[in-house]
Amino acid sequence: MQETPFCLRVGHLLPYSMSDSNTTNFTNPATFILLGIPGLEAAHVWISIPFCAISAIAVLGNLIILFIVITEPSLHEPMYYFLCMLAVADLLLSTSTIPKMLSIFWFNLREINFSACLTQMFFIQCFTVMASGILVAMAFDRYVAICDPLRHSTILTNYVVAKIGLAVILRSSMLVMPNPILASRWPYCRTNIIPHTYCEGIAVVKLACADIRASNYYGLFLAFFIIGVDVLLITVSYIQILRAIFSLPTKDARLKAFRTCGSHIFVFLTFAIPSFFSILTHRFGQNVPLHFHVLMANLYLLVPPMLNPIIYGVRTKQIRNQLFRLFTCKAT
Repeated sequence: MQETPFCLRVGHLLPYSMSDSNTTNFTNPATFILLGIPGLEAAHVWISIPFCAISAIAVLGNLIILFIVITEPSLHEPMYYFLCMLAVADLLLSTSTIPKMLSIFWFNLREINFSACLTQMFFIQCFTVMASGILVAMAFDRYVAICDPLRHSTILTNYVVAKIGLAVILRSSMLVMPNPILASRWPYCRTNIIPHTYCEGIAVVKLACADIRASNYYGLFLAFFIIGVDVLLITVSYIQILRAIFSLPTKDARLKAFRTCGSHIFVFLTFAIPSFFSILTHRFGQNVPLHFHVLMANLYLLVPPMLNPIIYGVRTKQIRNQLFRLFTCKAT
């Protein structure tokens, strides 16, 4: 039997349907109700299996990356410092979404406090922007390493790497902070049901019974500014890298550089394309089925944190060797 979603109305739980979503009369609810994946409630348990597996791989993989880089002195270089930053951002992003998502799928715990919802919204957006900024820093590191290798160690010192990391954190926090602040100011008198598995920004503010153009415009500005600027910077870096690669004397050197750059580009594309698609369809894709949009919004948060340690672990010889050594030592 398919579950019936519930809505909190003036302190009582009553059956809810989309057709009566405008009949509620409360403002600023104490809690929101997360539906999960609308239309697929009966399959929540089955959907949770791949979601749980993806998140487990993401958490385990990123923890292994952090452990290897921290314990191996030969990996204490800018490239691996940035990789550790990315692993931390991925871990924080995964832990911001997965626990509540699985509690909905497994235990039907749909309620989330109003303040907790806005906090989750901030952290998800903040860690997503942070990951994008770190990928830009990694592209810059590869640009210096390939185009100006003799000065790499003098340009990207530990002090410079630390300043870049701090700048990434400040950029993400300052750019994202207006979103939950704006969301907290709107009155919510339509319904407190969010047709999603987590508190996605636009899904929350759409529930407000006010003119939310400020939130919409700022959300679009944020998406185009961050993705646009980061794509531009990464593109410029890799154009310069490709020019340098083609001038390398041997085929093996060119192939090695291509492999390194290819993994970085692939990671960024798996992050940027689904997130951009999700943002646009939520605002302009009225004909896109809601369950498809929610699935895409979940995948762009879950898949990149899983792929990052796999790609860098498989594609980076130093990490691969350390990982092999770690497991062979344990086996003996």
